[in-house]
Amino acid sequence: MTPMVAFLLFVAPAALLVAAFVARTEPGMRPRHAIAAAGLASLVALAAALACAVVLAISGPLTSPLIGAGGIGLSLRLDALSVTMLALVATVGVVVVRFSATYLDGDARQGLFMGRLCLTLAAVMLLVTSGNTVQLAMAWIATSLALHGLLVFYADRRRAVIAARKKFIAARLGDMLLIGALVPLTLAFGTTDIATILGEAARMEAAPAGVGFAAVLIALAALVKSAAFPTHGWLPEVMDTPTPVSALLHAGIINAGGFLAIRFADVLMLFTPSLHLLAIVGGFTALFGAVVMLTQTSVKVSLAWSTVAQMGFMLLQCGLGLFALATLHLVAHSLYKAHAFLSAGSAAETVGETRALARLSPAPGRIALAGGLALAVTVALSFGFSALLGAIFADTAAGTAAASPQAIALGAILVFGLALMLVHAGPQDAEVAVGDTATAPSLPLGRLLAVSAAVTLAYLALHALAQTLYAGVLPPPPAADAAGIAVMLLAVVSFGVVTVFQMVEPARAASPAWRAARVHLANGLYVNTLFNRLAGAYTAPGHSKA
Repeated sequence: MTPMVAFLLFVAPAALLVAAFVARTEPGMRPRHAIAAAGLASLVALAAALACAVVLAISGPLTSPLIGAGGIGLSLRLDALSVTMLALVATVGVVVVRFSATYLDGDARQGLFMGRLCLTLAAVMLLVTSGNTVQLAMAWIATSLALHGLLVFYADRRRAVIAARKKFIAARLGDMLLIGALVPLTLAFGTTDIATILGEAARMEAAPAGVGFAAVLIALAALVKSAAFPTHGWLPEVMDTPTPVSALLHAGIINAGGFLAIRFADVLMLFTPSLHLLAIVGGFTALFGAVVMLTQTSVKVSLAWSTVAQMGFMLLQCGLGLFALATLHLVAHSLYKAHAFLSAGSAAETVGETRALARLSPAPGRIALAGGLALAVTVALSFGFSALLGAIFADTAAGTAAASPQAIALGAILVFGLALMLVHAGPQDAEVAVGDTATAPSLPLGRLLAVSAAVTLAYLALHALAQTLYAGVLPPPPAADAAGIAVMLLAVVSFGVVTVFQMVEPARAASPAWRAARVHLANGLYVNTLFNRLAGAYTAPGHSKA
C-alpha cells in the first residue's frame, strides 16, 4: 500500500477527531468555530470515503501498514464491506451534523454536543475500517462510550439516564463477549490481522480448536450489540435524547452487531451452530419487535420497535448465510431510519395513515386469496428465476446464492409482508361497513400477481447483484444441512403465522382477550422488568445515579 493510500484511509476519522478537539475549546452556545469544524470534517470524511471507493475499484482490497508493534496498534482495512460501511457512516454523519447545527441552536452546551457527536462518528469509522482485532475491540468499546456521552447529554432527564444506564450494561456485556471471542481467534490463527484470519478461515473446511467457541461468542456479541431479544429493552426507551442522537443510533451504531457478524462471516461459516443461533434469536426478535410495534402509541417509540424488528431480521439473514443480502438490508434500513427520525413530524402522519388502514378488517376469503397467491407466485418465481440465474452465472457466487434454499426461504418470508400490505390495498371508496367493523376494499387479482412477481424478481436480482459485488469478501450461503433446513422451515412458518395474525387482528380488536393481550404486548411482555431493576429504574429519583 502506497503512503498516499494509507493517508487517505486515515483522513475520515482524523478529520472528525480534529473537529471534536476544536469543539472542546468552544463548548457553549452557538459555537461558530465548532459548528464550522464539524461541518467541514463531515464533508471531508464523505469525500475520503468516496475516494476510498475509487481506490478499491482500481487497486483491490488493501490493509494499511500497522502503526504499532507486536500486532497491536492502528491499521485500516480497505475492502468492499469497509468502504460500504464507511460511506454509509459518512453520509449519515453529514446529514446529522448539519441537522444538529440548527436543531440545537441556542442550547447552552451546543459546542459540547457537536464535539461528542464528532467523536462518536470517528469511533464508528475506526470500527468499520479496523484492520486488526485489537483495534476492532478498542473501537467497539470506544463507540459505546462515546455514544453514552450523547445519551446522557441531558442528565436531568431521568428516563434518558435510566435508558443510557441499561445501554451501558448491555454494552459492557457485548464488550466481554467480543474480547472473549477475539482472544482465542487471534491465538488460533497466530495473528491479529483480520484479512489474514478471514483468508485462512475461508480456506478451511472445519473449525480448529477454539474457533468454534469464538464463532459462538461473535454471534452472541452481535446479538447483544444490535439489541436482540432479550437485551433489546433499552433501545425503545432512548427517546429523551436529542433527535440527532436517535437518528445516529438507529441509522448507524445499532448496526455494529450486524457488521460484526458480516465481517467475520468466514469464521461463522466454520461452525454452523453459530449461524443457527443468529437465525433463531434474530428471527424471534424480528417477530417480537414487529408485533409489539403495532401496539405503540408514540411515533418515535414505534420507530424504535421497528428498529428492533429490522435488526432481528438482518441477523436472521446472517444466520441463514445471506451475508451479502444482509449488507444491503443494513444500508437500506440505515438511510430509511435516519430520514424517519429526522422527519418525525411527517412520519407521524404516515404512521397514522398506515394504522388507519391496518384497522380495516379484510374478509377471510381475501386473506386466503392474497396469502395463497402471493406465496404461490413467490415459490414459483424463486425456483424459476433461481434456476435461470444459476444457469447464467454457472459456477459463480451469484448463481450459487440465487439458487440456494436460504434465498428461497427468505423470499417466502418477504412475500408474507407483501401479502399483508396487498390485502389492504385498493380504492378506499370501495370500503363497506360490516357491523361495527370496517371491511377493507377489494383487491384486483391482476395487481396482486403483478406486484408479487415484480417484488420477487427484484429481490432475487438484488440478491444476485449483492453476491457479485461482495464476491471474494463475503462467502456464499452454506450447503443446507438437516439443522439448517429445520431452522429455515421454522422461520418461514413463524413469519407466516404472525402475518395471518396481523391480518385477522382488526376483526378481533374489540374482544376482551385481545385488549388484555394488547396491554401485555405494549409493555413488551415485561421482559424488560429485570433489566429495569438492574439499572435502578425503580429507585427514588433522588437516589438515582447518573
